[in-house]
Amino acid sequence: MAVMEVGLGGRLDAVNVLDADAALITTVDLDHELWLGGDRESIGMEKAGICRPGRPAVCADPEPPASIAAHAGAIGAFLYQSGRDFRFTVRGGRWDWLGRERAWRNLPRPAGRHRYQIQNAAGVLMMLDAIAAECPVSEAAIHAGLEEFSIPGRFQIVPGTVPVILDVAHNPQAARALAENLGQTPCAAATRIVLGMLRDKNHAAFIAALAPAASEWYLATLTGDRGFAGDELLRVVRSTSRAPGTAFDDVPAALGAALSASTAGDCVVVAGSFITVGLAMSALCPGAAR
Repeated sequence: MAVMEVGLGGRLDAVNVLDADAALITTVDLDHELWLGGDRESIGMEKAGICRPGRPAVCADPEPPASIAAHAGAIGAFLYQSGRDFRFTVRGGRWDWLGRERAWRNLPRPAGRHRYQIQNAAGVLMMLDAIAAECPVSEAAIHAGLEEFSIPGRFQIVPGTVPVILDVAHNPQAARALAENLGQTPCAAATRIVLGMLRDKNHAAFIAALAPAASEWYLATLTGDRGFAGDELLRVVRSTSRAPGTAFDDVPAALGAALSASTAGDCVVVAGSFITVGLAMSALCPGAAR
């Protein structure tokens, strides 16, 4: 079994050249609007481009744009939709998955505290159920996979006197999820956010979503053609958030300043881009992000 991650959108992404046996769409929200369109229906259509006629397609988004079902129906893909064809319930540290004809109960929660991981895992289980005749996966393997699951940079907590939370969130949906996760793992005192973003992102919506969690902002410049300057981010923060902010020339400088200003009970959050988190990983643990 080969699992391939589609990159930008779906319909025109290079990975889509493969004639996949099954397709999984996890969530749909606004991102890469210049390429994919300015609304969820347009982006849903682009993502639905990975579906194949006569083969299973799974959508784990609980509120999917209608364009996904429309495209799947038009090409004759077998669409399995969260909330209609499968669902899940969470019970403390365990959860149950319920499909049309099968159920997996008392499953371990995926490692980490990211709120979308059970939703994503439910979509994976639906895909495994849909291809079980061709590629059966045992319940023991499912339990092992959930228990061993780990994604560096997705609400990854680097422990210490001042813990650092690394999260590659870079669109408004991910910012809302990060804010919810921070609310469930609150700092006793200040939450200092190191933020570096690319130019083509929705900076105002991202910062507005994360603003309730912020005690102070440390805005880092990302270089390159798509980079966005820290002082430009600072202007967005001043118009969107009540928390004070400071601009820095790069991520290591912003991270160092945030850590220097923090004491026991505070926490530092690094977010806004894979690039930002990668640079922070390198600064915290040289070689870790290579």
